Amino acid sequence: MSDQKTIEYYQLLEKLNWALSSTGEFDRQAYIVILRRICELFHIAKGETEFYRSPNHEKNGEGECFCDFDNGHGDKILVRRRIVTKTNAVVIGTLYVREDEPPFSQEDIDRVDLMLRVIVSFVSRRRLQNVVEMLGYYDENGYPNLRSFKRFLDIKAEERGLYGYTAIHYNLRHFTLINREITREKGDVVIWNHFNRIKSIIGEEGIVCRLGGDSFLAAFLNEKTEAVLQMLGGVPIAYDDSGEKRVSVSACIGVFVMPEGYSPNSGGDIMDKVFPASQAAKYQEQGTVVYYSDEMLVQKDRLMCLQREFPRALENQEFYVYYQPKVNVDTGEIVGAEALCRWIRDERVIPPMEFIPTLERNTDICQLDFYMLDMVCRDIKRWLDQGRRVVRISVNLSRKHMVDPDLLEHILRIVEQNKVPHKYLEIELTETTTDVEFKDLKRVVGGLQKEGIYTSVDDFGMGYSSLNLIREIPWNVLKIDKSFLPVDGDNLDETTEVMFRHVVAMAKDLGLECITEGVETSKQVGLLRDSGCHIAQGYHFDKPLPVEEFEKRLDHPQYRI
Repeated sequence: MSDQKTIEYYQLLEKLNWALSSTGEFDRQAYIVILRRICELFHIAKGETEFYRSPNHEKNGEGECFCDFDNGHGDKILVRRRIVTKTNAVVIGTLYVREDEPPFSQEDIDRVDLMLRVIVSFVSRRRLQNVVEMLGYYDENGYPNLRSFKRFLDIKAEERGLYGYTAIHYNLRHFTLINREITREKGDVVIWNHFNRIKSIIGEEGIVCRLGGDSFLAAFLNEKTEAVLQMLGGVPIAYDDSGEKRVSVSACIGVFVMPEGYSPNSGGDIMDKVFPASQAAKYQEQGTVVYYSDEMLVQKDRLMCLQREFPRALENQEFYVYYQPKVNVDTGEIVGAEALCRWIRDERVIPPMEFIPTLERNTDICQLDFYMLDMVCRDIKRWLDQGRRVVRISVNLSRKHMVDPDLLEHILRIVEQNKVPHKYLEIELTETTTDVEFKDLKRVVGGLQKEGIYTSVDDFGMGYSSLNLIREIPWNVLKIDKSFLPVDGDNLDETTEVMFRHVVAMAKDLGLECITEGVETSKQVGLLRDSGCHIAQGYHFDKPLPVEEFEKRLDHPQYRI
């Protein structure tokens, strides 16, 4: 190599080092100019680098390839450099020359190898920075995570403040059903496509991140709110390449509009606002969109207090069984009862709707259900020992129990400990929840029936898969929801009455015992009698009664019809 060529090489190498090691923003164009000149100086036809996150990724060809210079004549490998970093990432650099290129001197090979090592080192460092970014700010599926959300808020708060921004937390609704219908793999495609739709609406001045499963957090300019909420209200999302196969996806959304002067102490401050709102949308039937209000923090604190107090209340036996009679509408005779829970503390009754939904959010409700079953069994055993007339008592179990593979054993242990004949017990399971696989429910119902314990499907008609539920699972009793009953003033040909008559007929044809709950008027009693539904439960006959009052009803079990 001539002295002039050597001088130019070292000058270019110095410029390359400076361009690649500069702490400022990487100037790619300047780098390409330098690289091209070095390649021309040594008659190199092509240069490329590859990056793989691990040797296994390399083996599977799952990586990135960069080609910054190629004159179209790279036929033969001149130098190839492969390094494995301390983090097990693999970086490969390769230089090519023409097939008929004269042999390089060892000195020239060493010089181009030095250049290649500089480039490979740079690519390694730069790509690993990207990997660290991905690991820190994205989940394993490529969704921005909570750290991304917090970083976005910090940047925007510093740049312009957060006034003018809206934050939301949303859960995709009924996604277990979607996964069941189209498979989990295709469900993942639906979530990804839905995420990208939201991301395109929000734009660069906003962010949407995944907290896990079907739970997402987003922040965006107020002007985007209408479009975002409209989409989350329900849109068809494709899960195939042609776009023909689609499912409708909607969400329960909690919304917090950041007021003027708002400065969160942390990202958690915003989540403390959007989470209660989204929970209200999901659990408290306030609609699919709920805006945050200061009262929600008070409500949240109260719910947290209930959760903290629950173990002590259970230990102190502050939960009482109330019995609501089930009455034969032809004879007025009590033929059964439903056990209902009342929390009484310091002579104050805490309404069930105040604590049951709270306990349903975790497994606390399961402890309460077993407690109630034990109390009911004790009452039945006492009535039997006293020689009283005993009727079948139904006890509600939350669907939360379905994840327990030993549920049947737990129920039987309580029953056997109290020495209660199985025929006096009925387990009610509501169909309004959709997050449990049918096979789990079928397993439990079938197991209970083998043991001679009755099972009933509660609130029939309120859920999303009512017909499948009674077709696939062998219930004993069908409890018809009060929404099927016409209210006073309805005409006799009202749709609700027609549907009621057909549901009763269907239950009888299937061999199911039929009971209607929420019966409040004599007109409704007449409809039950005319339709062939012989058992009613509701305020027309009695409200839920303390055990002492219910025992008096058992002693004189006849109601006036």
